[in-house]
Amino acid sequence: MSEALALLVDRIETPIGELLIVADEDGCLRAIDWADHEARMRHLLGVQYRPHGVQLDPARCALAASAAVARYFAGDLRAIDELPVRTAGTPFQRAVWEALRGISCGTTLSYAGLAARIGRPAAVRAVGAANGANPVSIVVPCHRVIGADGSLTGYGGGVERKTWLLEHESGVMRCV
Repeated sequence: MSEALALLVDRIETPIGELLIVADEDGCLRAIDWADHEARMRHLLGVQYRPHGVQLDPARCALAASAAVARYFAGDLRAIDELPVRTAGTPFQRAVWEALRGISCGTTLSYAGLAARIGRPAAVRAVGAANGANPVSIVVPCHRVIGADGSLTGYGGGVERKTWLLEHESGVMRCV
């Protein structure tokens, strides 16, 4: 019988709340979520890594990803672009998550646009569900996806945080 996947968790303060950063021993991100949603994050990690689940241990020293995310919040918006991500999920979900990383900083894309990007223009609802199941927020920028009418639709961390992140990234000169 296999053991639970051992992952490291680090915590950093941001202007919009405490953030949990979860990585494996290779430094690949497995999850990023807000501390006030820690129970949801743990549940989703358990679902993703069935049947054995995960074991989250506090990082003994700051994770490299944590430093990059902190630089992002300090204004170096490109600091997170090359962070390695390793997720579970279905092939469809992983295709959506990969496409999310292709949404340029300072821009947004509709769910329909995201569906078209992955070659599945009729799969708008499925794209929305995959976007909502994204375990690595901010680095896999699900906050950059908006409604067809330009509205700020749901975000797992709350619409207030989505608004802040989009405003933070809106200084296009900082994104270049």
